[in-house]
Parts: sequence; structure tokens; C-alpha cells
Amino acid sequence: MFKKEENNNFKDAETIIGPSVKVEGDFVGQGNMIIDGVIKGSVTTNGNLRVGDQAKITADVAAANGLVSGEIHGNVKIKGDLELTESAKIFGDIEAESLCIARGAILNGKCAMGSNGGKENKKLAAEKTENETEI
Repeated sequence: MFKKEENNNFKDAETIIGPSVKVEGDFVGQGNMIIDGVIKGSVTTNGNLRVGDQAKITADVAAANGLVSGEIHGNVKIKGDLELTESAKIFGDIEAESLCIARGAILNGKCAMGSNGGKENKKLAAEKTENETEI
């Protein structure tokens, strides 16, 4: 998904957290972010997010699109496409429009996909439960 566009999506990165950097707190940005270090708190951007294979994030994460190769302990909310590479480890729930998981990636959590993040499925389940109780 990102392979061809990777350089275009991240060449104009507004924020880069290098491998030797450790950050605690809420991290908010408007542009593309590349994270290779350690973050504790929350990460939010309206741009694309790339999490490098050495990155360790203990935070809820939100972005337009995401490419994850590192480790995230927290919920991940992506408006568009999310790709987990073979070294990705996510311990939390995922909400994304589309999801690509490579062999070897670890995902321990719930996953909701689609334009409404699975909200339609929850609504249908609730309606089904209501209809069943009326019988």
C-alpha cells in the first residue's frame, strides 16, 4: 500500500522523532510524522504516520493513514489506510477504513473497518437484539 508512495507520503514529514528520542505527553501535529523513538502519552496528526521498527509507543494513536513497523500499546484510529509490516506489534484496538497485515505482524485487540469504523455493524447488532426480544 505505501511501498510506491512511501517517499511521497513522508518526504515532507513535519515531525520526526529519532531513535534516540524519548517523549512523554500528548503529541499533536497537523502534518506527516515519522516516529522511530519512544513515546508515552498520545499521538495525533491530521497527516500520515509512520512508526519505525525500533519505535515503542505507549499511547493512543490517531492519523489520516498509517504504516506501522514498531510496537504500539494503545488504541489506533486511522481515517484511511493502515498497514502493519511483518515486525509490527499492536496491543490495542484498531479502527481504520482499510487494513493490510503482513505475515508475522502481531495484533492483540479488536478491529473495526470501513468508512464508519464498524458503527453500522454495531447498529445492526443492536437492531437484531431489539427484534429478537420483541418475539
